[in-house]
Amino acid sequence: MFIQKLGAALAAAAVFGALSTTAAAADWPGGKPITMIIPYAAGGFADTRMRMLGEELAKELKANVVIENKAGAGGVIGTAEIARAKPDGYTIGSGHLAPLSVNPTLMPKNVPYDVQKDLAPVILIEEAPLILNVNKKVPVSNVAELIALAKKDPGRITFGSSGVGGAHHLSGELFANSAGVEMTHVPYKGGAPAATDLMAGHIDMMFEMGYAAMPAIQADKVKPLGVTSNHRLPLLPDVPTVAEAGLPGFESYNWQGIVVPAGTPQDIIQKLNAAFNKILKKPEVIQAFDQTGGQVGGGTPEEFGKFIQDERAKWAKVIKEAKISVD
Repeated sequence: MFIQKLGAALAAAAVFGALSTTAAAADWPGGKPITMIIPYAAGGFADTRMRMLGEELAKELKANVVIENKAGAGGVIGTAEIARAKPDGYTIGSGHLAPLSVNPTLMPKNVPYDVQKDLAPVILIEEAPLILNVNKKVPVSNVAELIALAKKDPGRITFGSSGVGGAHHLSGELFANSAGVEMTHVPYKGGAPAATDLMAGHIDMMFEMGYAAMPAIQADKVKPLGVTSNHRLPLLPDVPTVAEAGLPGFESYNWQGIVVPAGTPQDIIQKLNAAFNKILKKPEVIQAFDQTGGQVGGGTPEEFGKFIQDERAKWAKVIKEAKISVD
């Protein structure tokens, strides 16, 4: 009898718990504030973009959205914070190329989360292509000539980056691998000093983010040879894609999306996805992306999850072939 009563009590508790979770999801956000964790420092590109979207999300959900910057270890610290959060829909975070698709291969000993087990994808927000720039002294005017120059003198061409394992670096390694050339990587502590040395002629080339590269391009201080997207950028209609300029299939993006802790109710994930899809269709949001060379994302959680895994496989191959490691 006791066992029967205990079993009935446990079953009732399970049903009550399920109903409570469903009710909570239906009422979400219910006027409670939502915390958005950004795994990078305040004032940077990711922070600026996500703060703008956080303001739009607050309007859509009629709830306060509180931004928390948790920078460090290439985005790993903040991403781990998202993964550890209570999966109730009141903590969401921005998910990025490095902590989701690069660092698990680049520095596996220092990544304290499993992307597939500890996080749930919500939506791809943006794919930000890079621009291949060379300094004004490099005697080339297109990608084909750059490749020919690199083949003529292996290792002579130098390319700068914001640091080991970032989008700038990996794009350079992908370029070298795709073109079958040997180049020398020069890592800097940030994109700004690398860009400064590019303009000064101390390094030959660099893959740069659009928002960072445009001032130098407009001032005619560097030469843009190609963009890493699959179509030309409205900002640079006369600059071909790297693919059409000589390396078919070449694409590279510094992307960002929204993730939540694994176990977050599917109803809440779908509500977040619907809200962000609506936000990404707003003319003012599209214009903000266009002005910095970004491409608006969107789609389903499942599509974003597949995208993350596809990116991990793509960059794992580049990392292994180039023998890149920071562990």
